[in-house]
Amino acid sequence: MKTPRISFEFFPPKSLEASFRLWDTVQTLAPLEPRFVSVTYGAGGTTRELTRDAVGTLHKATGLNVAAHLTCVDASREETLEIADQFADAGVTEIVALRGDPPKGAAGFAPHPQGFGNSCELISALADTGKFIIRVGAYPEKHPEATSQQADIDWLKRKFDAGASEAITQFFFEAETFFRFRDACAKAGINASIIPGILPVENWTGTRKFAAACGTQVPAWLDDAFGKAIRDDRHDLLATALATELCSDLIEGGAEDLHFYTLNRPELTRDVCHALGVTPKVELRHVA
Repeated sequence: MKTPRISFEFFPPKSLEASFRLWDTVQTLAPLEPRFVSVTYGAGGTTRELTRDAVGTLHKATGLNVAAHLTCVDASREETLEIADQFADAGVTEIVALRGDPPKGAAGFAPHPQGFGNSCELISALADTGKFIIRVGAYPEKHPEATSQQADIDWLKRKFDAGASEAITQFFFEAETFFRFRDACAKAGINASIIPGILPVENWTGTRKFAAACGTQVPAWLDDAFGKAIRDDRHDLLATALATELCSDLIEGGAEDLHFYTLNRPELTRDVCHALGVTPKVELRHVA
């Protein structure tokens, strides 16, 4: 089996304890030499400054290739592009451009009066600067707000046409879900790279909530398996085995890149990567 190229998603810390957890996560996963690591933006733009600070610190302190999330929510065009310029000034030239989730309690996404109306407008403006490599989100299962799966694919094509170079999918549980989506994208004329997003299951109850919110289907067999594993105190063992099997199937089916949603909990992601042959790169120094 071919060893995949990997990348990781982190989220910015909101407390001192969370800052230590993020640093421990980075220290655990950085030796695996990811292509890039991304730092998320909270719903409604709530972590805008935290994201900016975390991105700058990670880039400067670790030398990792950091990609900053940037959204359209609750900011004018001028404010959003000013944040992008701050990323560029800090040496961060990769952005994950997203429409973004509305603030908690909001009925749905409502553009800022002077802001970008959707992700394609944001992507186009970022591309016009000539400063950034732009990645975008993709949905292998119908987005809750989309009229159909085909509408999702048509919108993804618009993102690429606007200037994106790669897409990262929402997480899913079965490899066939990704393969069907990849084939449908190719049929629609999309030939850019689509990276499968992988969520190692740290907590099954929490993962089910995530899945319900983003339209990810939960197979009945998976619910049964985790129910039994939790009763037998084998949750992490099952989570590692299933994520490893999913990744192996994706690689066998032609996927060359995998993007892991770490939730700033690195152990399962590290163990899955090790099982796939992605191991720490150790430099030998001061050897007589």
